[in-house]
Amino acid sequence: MIPERGPYPDGAPCWPELTTDDPEAATRFYREVFGWTCKDLGPRVWNYTVCLVDDKPVAGITPPAVGLSSVKAAWTTYLATSDLEASAVRVEANNGKLVILPSMLSNLARCATAVDVEGATFGLWQAETLIGSRLYAKPGGMCWSELYARNTKVADPFYEALFGYEQDQIGDGIDYDYVIWSIGDEPVCGRLRMPYESEGVPAHWKTYFTVDDCDATEARIAPVGGEVLVRAYDMPHGRVAMAADPTGALFAICQHHDERFTG
Repeated sequence: MIPERGPYPDGAPCWPELTTDDPEAATRFYREVFGWTCKDLGPRVWNYTVCLVDDKPVAGITPPAVGLSSVKAAWTTYLATSDLEASAVRVEANNGKLVILPSMLSNLARCATAVDVEGATFGLWQAETLIGSRLYAKPGGMCWSELYARNTKVADPFYEALFGYEQDQIGDGIDYDYVIWSIGDEPVCGRLRMPYESEGVPAHWKTYFTVDDCDATEARIAPVGGEVLVRAYDMPHGRVAMAADPTGALFAICQHHDERFTG
């Protein structure tokens, strides 16, 4: 029996949600790649699909909200909050913008969607019956989230104002600028300053999913309509690869060998 994740502290990525205009294609893809089973909550809940591993919720798939049909397919990282309204106020007080106002997602959570000072989309998640992903750093579950920022001098203060992250600089901060954001003593997510050669790529959050075997999972992606963008390679915390699903949404996979990132 895989142990379930306990409550997430405020500011921790807790729920990955895919927005796509072709949920059926996405559902078929992730069933094959991660072995997810999927439960459609029906039209009264925006045709929202909850994805599960061993009956434990690990992610959501949804069509775009009304009025946002032109939104590009993407995974959204939801950050846990114990007070959705207060977090939403801090977003706008620090020059972010609410895209979807606080609302109920069935009986699972109260949530909102926002963009930060550079335009990166993220969500806020106040748990009701679902704390977020019930698996963390276990096969099929999320394991890490990163903000890819262009101007760290505005991105870092924005998120610090939202959740009071403590920062641990990795690298020299010049040629390689990566920061681990922690709540207390728990590393919860990272921030990467995008290299200059990625000019034109907008700021964004990226979700990593845990797999038992990175190379074997990578090999399943293309045959079911996805695309491997960066072949599997080794990092200090694990073996990772970057990919896109058939609807164009980007994600990453990771086979861990660093206990700091295993929940």
